[in-house]
Amino acid sequence: MKISVDQDKCVSSGQCVLNAGELFDQRDDDGVVELLDGNPGPEQEGNARRAAAACPAMAIEIHD
Repeated sequence: MKISVDQDKCVSSGQCVLNAGELFDQRDDDGVVELLDGNPGPEQEGNARRAAAACPAMAIEIHD
């Protein structure tokens, strides 16, 4: 699995961090998503998918 984010779409809601804090963070100055791990292991798949589903801006994409 690969994860990508579109920082231009991000609305800084923080749902990604709440659902998968080990994969995502937010910039200090504006809260925009930062991808910490774009190629996580299978143990993080559920969290990554929950984060993508919870993103109100649909700024997170999961590539299988």
